[in-house]
Amino acid sequence: MEKSHGIIIKTQVKYLPEQSDEAADRFVFSYTITIANLGAVSARLVSRHWVITDAYKQVQEVRGEGVVGEQPMLHPRQSFEYTSGTVLATPVGTMRGSYHMHGSDGSDYEVEIPEFVLSVPRVLH
Repeated sequence: MEKSHGIIIKTQVKYLPEQSDEAADRFVFSYTITIANLGAVSARLVSRHWVITDAYKQVQEVRGEGVVGEQPMLHPRQSFEYTSGTVLATPVGTMRGSYHMHGSDGSDYEVEIPEFVLSVPRVLH
């Protein structure tokens, strides 16, 4: 836990059939991320880096400031939740990445976002 400074990441994925067009190889997913600060030091989420891989091993990398237009400050025992989305050309893929954090103690560090699966229901068993 020390390596991540007490920052814990939880993910939840939803397939969005109403926004997808499977015949045109367009598969839309939303993902909800909960970032919890279980550490002793407040930290601001400064930037993000995502690696999104489809079933053909095509990789999209996304880098940017903050998340959903915000750079949230997480105080000890606080969490921040947001929902965003991505589009794949295949019914299955993965996402992983990292958040760059700036601690109120002056520290800068990366928090790994563990890989999670994007999958159309009933595709993976």
